[in-house]
Amino acid sequence: MAIETTIMRPSSRSATRPALLTHLVRTVRQQQLFVPGHHLLVAVSGGPDSVALLSLLHRLARSWRLTLTVVHCNYGLRGPESDGDESFVNNFCRERQLALVIHRPKLVKRRQRSSLQATARDARYDFMKQLAHEVGADRIAVGHTANDQAETVLMWLLRGAGLTGLAGMPYAREDRIIRPLLASTREEVLAYLDHEGLTYRRDSSNEKPLFHRNRIRKVLLPVITQLAPAAVRVLQRQADLLRADEQYLEQITSSLVRTLVSQDSGDVQRLNRQAFFELPVALQRRLVRTVLRTYDDEGRASSVRVVESVRRVFLKGRSGTRLSLKQALVTLDQGSMRFSPGVGSNHRHGTDSGQGKREALPLPVPSTVYWAGTNQQIQVQLMTRRAAEEMGRAPSQGLALFDADRFSEPLLVRAWQAGDRFSPHGMKGKSKKLQDFFIDRKVARHERGQVPLLVAPEGILWVVGMREDERFVVRSGTTRCLVVLVSNRASEKE
Repeated sequence: MAIETTIMRPSSRSATRPALLTHLVRTVRQQQLFVPGHHLLVAVSGGPDSVALLSLLHRLARSWRLTLTVVHCNYGLRGPESDGDESFVNNFCRERQLALVIHRPKLVKRRQRSSLQATARDARYDFMKQLAHEVGADRIAVGHTANDQAETVLMWLLRGAGLTGLAGMPYAREDRIIRPLLASTREEVLAYLDHEGLTYRRDSSNEKPLFHRNRIRKVLLPVITQLAPAAVRVLQRQADLLRADEQYLEQITSSLVRTLVSQDSGDVQRLNRQAFFELPVALQRRLVRTVLRTYDDEGRASSVRVVESVRRVFLKGRSGTRLSLKQALVTLDQGSMRFSPGVGSNHRHGTDSGQGKREALPLPVPSTVYWAGTNQQIQVQLMTRRAAEEMGRAPSQGLALFDADRFSEPLLVRAWQAGDRFSPHGMKGKSKKLQDFFIDRKVARHERGQVPLLVAPEGILWVVGMREDERFVVRSGTTRCLVVLVSNRASEKE
């Protein structure tokens, strides 16, 4: 079967400032997606949305002092058409003297039920996040539009999703991925391309009705638009409103986890039954889903059916009632609900190398402690700014510097706990769940309890060897530094 590829060649061009550029700048500023001087990694497939995004960012590059690195993934799934996309993006970037990285991943399905499209998406995002780290990019820009948002909301609506799904895609994810065109429609994108006389590629697979999203795009959304011409805008605005509600409820749930969920050894968590009774149903569901999520190796949320089955045990079960789920074993035990790793999970009881997952080691300043989970020695001492910087100007996995006047003692070294959050350095103070951070870093669930955290009363200073907290790093006005040295005990003996 021959694959037909269309190269679109819009016509006119004028010298007036494009409306889409004004719209993008407004979105970037309102959503605080990036600031002048940032290095952006831009995902470009060759389609209209990504070509428009790259063109707009290229126009801003000089006045905003932006550094742009383009990334194109060629999966080879459409044969010559895929190679044509790569050639097109290559020529587009060469004409504008833009740095381009081409990636040709080998797709390996991670889960039995995952589609090839989902596998390709995961591979693309994994590579982009790795590349952003290697080239020092501050953000990863992708070309999703308001039409993509509308399709996403409809897709989740038809699946019976709750508020999280109906909130759609965020403008900015906690892993530095941003969507500057999310408030702009595809019609506005095409008008811009025509205005600028820019060509683009069309992916023939987007026309095939065998994909669920394509059927929504080609069949359902046009019908809805006939009934309500502003449907795309309405769905996009609805997603914005619901996302604000979702973020607020998520904050409340995180607070409830810290208050109501206690930790035992061996990945066991307990939830007070009486306190659970007193919660509104909406928070009961969120609390159960949050706890169950900690037992999923990929941090996926449980279905409504699973959450409701746990709630029924809570509300109607007798002491000793057990519910065996794929990811967790739930047991009603003397006024509390006990969660422990299930048969289908990769949790391993006692995988903390004798450390005890919830054990906290006091760390007076100065002193040295041994963390058995990673076989490391952690040493802390106070120094002047000048003396600290002489030890190494660029912090590495084994050395970190913190502003000693931004936190208090006592310091602890401990493992992660459900509900832990921190503000990863480089994310401009945005808070992130430590669980999500581990998922992004591909830290296996059974290994997370081994990673040491350096903690002050004000919060986590350092996920040791991985990322510092933005709130406590050294700044221009820092005078006193906490110097943290981490070394492998085995290597010191050699």
